[in-house]
Order: sequence, then C-alpha cells, then structure tokens
Amino acid sequence: MLTLRREEGQALVETALSMALFIVMMLGAVEFGLMAISAIEVGNAAKAAAQYAAQTHVTAADSAGMLQAAKNEYHTPAALTATSGYACTCAGTGTTVVCTNNSVSSPACPGSYMEVTVTIQTQVSYTPGIHIPGLAGPFALRGSAKQKVLQ
Repeated sequence: MLTLRREEGQALVETALSMALFIVMMLGAVEFGLMAISAIEVGNAAKAAAQYAAQTHVTAADSAGMLQAAKNEYHTPAALTATSGYACTCAGTGTTVVCTNNSVSSPACPGSYMEVTVTIQTQVSYTPGIHIPGLAGPFALRGSAKQKVLQ
C-alpha cells in the first residue's frame, strides 16, 4: 500500500520561492522608476536651457550659458551633454531668413518682424544599477525643447 509523505515544510518552501520572485520584481520596478526619473530630469534640463536662451537675443547665442542652465537642472551635471541651435523666421509668413541679416535699411522681414526660435537637445547615458539579463545597457535618455526668444 502507498504511504503518504509528510508535508510539514511545504508552506515554508513555497513562501521562500514566492518571496524570491517578489523581490526580483520589486527590484525591477525600482530600477524602472529610477530610469523614469532620470528621463524626466533630462527633459527638464532641456526646458531650463531653452528658458534661459529665450530671455534675450544675447542669451539665445550664449551656448555656454545654455549648457550651464541645463547642467544646473540635472542631478549629475558631468554626465549631461547638450546641443543648441536657433533659426529665424518672419512673423506671419514663416519664411526662413538669415539671423544676422536684420539691418534697418534692408530688413530681413519687410513689413513684419523676425522671430528667433531656439532648439535645445540634451542627452545622458543611463546605466542601470541592477543588471537585468536580456536588456542591453546603457540606455540613451534624450530630451528636447523649443522656445521663441523674447523681443
């Protein structure tokens, strides 16, 4: 006849296996949250640089100031890279013009005024603290912002 085995430790073994899976899932959620926070900060850094550039025409050409404004916004300033550029268009028509060609005798936008738009791109390389097999790291997190310069 068949005898039944003892099942006294079964609940303990199931709990140990379940807790291991639960801990791995929680670590993955924490790592995902940290990456999301970094991505938000990269976007905020781009916005901060664009806001700095949009103050005047002088700050729109100040690449070093824009980079510093972006780095002030990110929690690890040395890791952040930023590029900037600006374009000029005629208000109302949207015609692209050369930004330096705005003399009084020969205006770039006759009958209108020139709008300067600054574009900022920020990027950081994010390396997860916990290596997850199957996911290639590091990840490139990017942010961008576009802002019109005040007249």
